[in-house]
Formats: sequence, structure tokens, C-alpha cells
Amino acid sequence: MPSHDNDSPATSPPAPDRNEFAASAAALLDLVRHLSGPDGCPWDREQTTRTLSPYVVEEAHEIADAIAAEDARSAAEEIGDLLFLVTFLAVRLEREHGPSPSSIARANVAKMIARHPHVFGERKDLDAQGVLRQWEAGKQREAGHASILGKSPAGLPALLRAYRVQEKAASVGFDWPDVAGVLAKIREEVDETESALAKQDAAHVAEEIGDLLFAVVNLARFVKTDPEAHLRAAIEKFRRRFDRMVEGLNREGTSPERATLDEMDRLWEEAKREERKD
Repeated sequence: MPSHDNDSPATSPPAPDRNEFAASAAALLDLVRHLSGPDGCPWDREQTTRTLSPYVVEEAHEIADAIAAEDARSAAEEIGDLLFLVTFLAVRLEREHGPSPSSIARANVAKMIARHPHVFGERKDLDAQGVLRQWEAGKQREAGHASILGKSPAGLPALLRAYRVQEKAASVGFDWPDVAGVLAKIREEVDETESALAKQDAAHVAEEIGDLLFAVVNLARFVKTDPEAHLRAAIEKFRRRFDRMVEGLNREGTSPERATLDEMDRLWEEAKREERKD
């Protein structure tokens, strides 16, 4: 832990590659200022923080896709695209009477140091859950939210939003003691969904399906894994197997529209076996 007195701000020890990174970041800033300047790109000159903001969401999803595919090369490229976009946003914000890019970076460093008192302040024996509790408490103080759960961005995907709400609740101890409780809750929600279906109450069915989805996300959160990535993987697996099934039907001279459910089930199981063999 770096040493510092009460009159000096906490700092991190210099990273071994700080000069290399600083030069690269400066080159990126030079590029963005040129592209968005009078002698740069006509499209770049026209952009504002509002027009650029949708690309942040797109780039973040492309990074997540590359990570889920365990494609380090693509992930690195997409992270680079996001670095460019974040730098572009910082430059545009400055031109829209906001702080400078360097001020934004310094403010973020100060905020991150303040949120890590267990590293830069008095030594505290905190496990990962304790750090999370401290982090969320710090965010709550900074934002002035009355709710421990804080506020979620309106455009945040529902799975991720559920994950973060559950994570914040768990940070103050509102959590299952073990995974058995999480699984029991999922079974309970399945039973309640079946009961609502039996009563043919559409509003109740919708509510119970929502509760069931929320409980499944909680399982992913409890075992520290990403439900969004798993759902994307499941979708792609379904697409592969469905396409193989359709190919099988085509080989037999038929199509999904003309085939029976038994025929499709047979080829579906065959596609599953082939995929496992592959």
C-alpha cells in the first residue's frame, strides 16, 4: 500500500508500463482532436455527445460478445474501439462546455481512490463481499440516493439490471446462505407459475414468469457468472441445432412447415447428438 500523510492525496504506485500507455493515450487524443477538428472528418465534426451515446451501448455489447466467445483478439479490438469512442465523447463534452478529457480522467482517479479506502486508507480486513458492501455504500453517499439499490440506467438490459439489483441487496447481507436456497426459490417460482397457468389468469402468469426469470438470474449471480452471456450462448446453441434440424428435413424432401412434430423432434435429437460428438 502506498504511504501518504493526511495532507497528501493518496496515489497508486507507478505502473511499469505507464509511459507506454501515456504515449498511446496521448496519440489517441491527438487523433480524436484532429478527426473532429476543422481539418478532420466531416462526419466526426458533426457528432455530439447525444449522437455518439448510442454507439457506447453497441460497442459494449460487441465487447461482451467477444468475451463470451472467448475470442481475445476480437475482445482487444472491440475494447480499442470503445477507448476511441470514450475519448471522442470526452472531447465532444469539452466542446459542449464540459470539463476537459484530462480533468475527467483525474476526477475518475480521485473517485476510484475514495471508493477503495481498504487499499488507500486505513488497512481493513475485507473479503470480496465486504469490499462490495463498502463500494455500494460509497456510491449511495455520492449520489445521495435514499435507496440502497440506487438507480439503474433506463437502457440497461433487464438481465443485467436484475443482476445488479440483486448484487446490491446481497452487499448488505440480504442473500441466501447457500445455493440450495436459490434452487429452492426457482422451484417455488416454477410451481407458482404452473398454478397461475392452471387458473388461466394472464396477469398472474406474467407476474410469475417475471419472478421466475428474476430467480434464475439470482442463481447466476450467486455462483458469480454472467446470465446475459449464458442466455446468448443458449440462443446460439438453439440456432445451430434448429438449422441442423431444418437441413435434415430438407435432405428428407420436406420442410418445417410440412413436417410433423415427431419428425422435427427426431431430427432435433439427432442434431444434439451430432453437436455433442463434434
